[in-house]
Amino acid sequence: MKPDIHAQLILEDGSVFPARSFGYRQSTSGELVFNTGMVGYVEALTDPSYYGQLLISTYPQVGNYGVPAAGNLDNGAYESDRIQVRALLISSYSDDFDHWGAQRSLGAWLRDEKTVGLYGLDTRALTRHLRDKGAMKARIIIGERDVPFYDPNADFLLPEVSIKHEQQYGNGAKKIALLDCGCKRSILKYLQVPDVTVVRLPYDADIDMERYDGLVISSGPGDPARYTSLLPGIQKAFSSGKPVMGICLGHQLMALAAGAKTYKLKFGHRGQNQPVRAVDTQNCFVTSQNHGYAVDDATLPAGWKPLYINLNDGSNEGIINESGQCFSVQFHPEAAPGPYDTRFLFERFFKLLSP
Repeated sequence: MKPDIHAQLILEDGSVFPARSFGYRQSTSGELVFNTGMVGYVEALTDPSYYGQLLISTYPQVGNYGVPAAGNLDNGAYESDRIQVRALLISSYSDDFDHWGAQRSLGAWLRDEKTVGLYGLDTRALTRHLRDKGAMKARIIIGERDVPFYDPNADFLLPEVSIKHEQQYGNGAKKIALLDCGCKRSILKYLQVPDVTVVRLPYDADIDMERYDGLVISSGPGDPARYTSLLPGIQKAFSSGKPVMGICLGHQLMALAAGAKTYKLKFGHRGQNQPVRAVDTQNCFVTSQNHGYAVDDATLPAGWKPLYINLNDGSNEGIINESGQCFSVQFHPEAAPGPYDTRFLFERFFKLLSP
């Protein structure tokens, strides 16, 4: 590891936090958010939903289990083929790692992928600041080069995280369309079951439901209200009478297509310990989440109702239409990392496919 150097984290409200660099040495900027997970930094850093963000880990010790080989995709650690965040910010960094599957250190991986890494931050104070003030833009200054503030939510991000051409997986009798808005590999993994063919589509593909038995709309980054060009295709899917399932951003897009509205949360839900409650059964689940926007329950139109609610702040965590054929969840039933409490939702979708 190269000798670390001084850096500064500058928030848009003028707050300044000193730090030291252990990743790629360049100045950068983005939306500053925090994740409360104790593990899973490889999964988080490669999750396309974090595109353009500066990610704080609230867990104090990071790096001790290293990073697995990039080609070992079966272990589920890599959710995409590259790091999606602009920077990782932590309290204490361990360059010495110990894990049977690790090939390199976290710092080496960040440097290889030209991603900034800061340690020595008072992440407790920084997280409390964001909880009080809300997620905000921030700049990281390393060396002499300054950079302007950058807000990823102001951009149309889907071309940066979606595939460019249609891809097919499996050869089953049932054919599912997967609209890729920044899809995690774990979502694709749980859709690949016997008797199912998954056709992964770019975000701007024409969704011809005559070709498919069902549609899944993936997770992804950014402000869902900027993606209105996707709504007509989703509305046509609703009209087909075939099952539609949305996850995270896919949930928000389904709500918008139904006629509801979304809003920005103060600091979002990011971590593996978010409790939700099913509205119909009152059963509670612990879920993995990564989002900064939510659906406004009060704007759901006739024919749609809440499916889950967040037990921390009461925000919407899922919707379902009166036919039961179309449903969506704000959390990640595939977890990766996180609890597997809600993996049954994939089975729920499969059972809706026509016999």
